Amino acid sequence: MSKKALCIGINDYPGTANDLSGCVNDAEDWAAELAGRGFKVSSMLDKKATHAAMSKAIGGLIKDAKKGDTVVITYSGHGTWVPDSSGDEADGRDEGLCPWDITSAGPLLDDDIGLLFGKHVGGVRIVLISDSCHSGSVTRGDDSDLDPGAARARFLPLEAWMPASELPAAASRPRGLISGLRRSGGDLLLAGCMDTQYSWDTSFRGRPNGAFTYYALKTLRENKPATYVAWFNAIRTYLPTTRLPQDPQILGTATAQRFKVFE
Repeated sequence: MSKKALCIGINDYPGTANDLSGCVNDAEDWAAELAGRGFKVSSMLDKKATHAAMSKAIGGLIKDAKKGDTVVITYSGHGTWVPDSSGDEADGRDEGLCPWDITSAGPLLDDDIGLLFGKHVGGVRIVLISDSCHSGSVTRGDDSDLDPGAARARFLPLEAWMPASELPAAASRPRGLISGLRRSGGDLLLAGCMDTQYSWDTSFRGRPNGAFTYYALKTLRENKPATYVAWFNAIRTYLPTTRLPQDPQILGTATAQRFKVFE
């Protein structure tokens, strides 16, 4: 049994005027945590995280995985959407991740991710942790660690990267990655927010991070949850808050949600 991870963090989005601050820290924090748990970790930061490089790295990890292996992919960066061209989305939109070269290569769409994930053999556990996207409601939570005035949405509007001549109608409406990602077997998705919300790029005690990543790692270290669903419930004690209106999501089979964390 092997354990491999890919940690992607993109702060720099050239040509968009929508750079972020905490994504590289997120990736480095995930890499350190996973390495400490016995994973062989590869990192992909800023200009190394092109569309082609992300697709190749994710596809390679999944293709090489054997029965009993665990693959973890973390992504911190912008999320976006494009009009659905295949007719498989109820909302008429394909959601995706934003590579460093999105202005020339476009997003890595949920359909693309679904195809990559669908190539693994039986008995492989794949966990995708996505700290990106969207906008929503306000409820409870403890955000006392949060620095005031630092939050920025991790959503890249189409007009920031798509030529004006190609923009669809109502291009400013945000969506998420979750609705298009196919989940079955041992596949599991932990996401920073609902499809209709933003994940927030902010800072804690003077250090930039994504809100979801910060609280996910905080609860992982302090609560030491045994299963993914227990970990998710611990994260939900912190998010959403008034200043961080994002509802984390866990998607996968009931069996997958009860798997031991990173085993």
